[in-house]
Amino acid sequence: MSSIEAEIGELLRQKSLTIGTVESATGGLISHLITNVPGSSDYFKGSVTAYANETKTKVIGVKAETLKKYGSVSPQVAEEMAAGGRKVLAVDICVADTGIAGPGGATPGKAVGLFYIGLANKDGAFSRKHEFHGTREQNKQSAAGAALNWVKEYLISY
Repeated sequence: MSSIEAEIGELLRQKSLTIGTVESATGGLISHLITNVPGSSDYFKGSVTAYANETKTKVIGVKAETLKKYGSVSPQVAEEMAAGGRKVLAVDICVADTGIAGPGGATPGKAVGLFYIGLANKDGAFSRKHEFHGTREQNKQSAAGAALNWVKEYLISY
């Protein structure tokens, strides 16, 4: 098995690190992919699907002010989701996503397919912007793939 999920698992094991996810628009797809790998319980601690803003604030600790000022689909929210998830799940690395999977949900300045991926580690929380142009399912798959690619990139450079 040489999937990116398996590669991430091997890297996490080699470096004795743990991972968790906080997902919004991907609806749990990232954690599903990670846990498809046999033995993933060695490094995967858990996931929160924080779809509603209320869940983002009450469970993960995203500030209501951040949501109001920037909107749920923003780099600031992605970073707060990742940082909050790292704390709540007690993991070394937390990856998070927020986005507009489509086909509806676009707002002025935020098109369908816009996603922000957040990653939190010992050095802080970071985000990356992505724009996908597929169906709802394709956009979710693309966002999950982008998140896993970033985790792999981080682990290789760790």
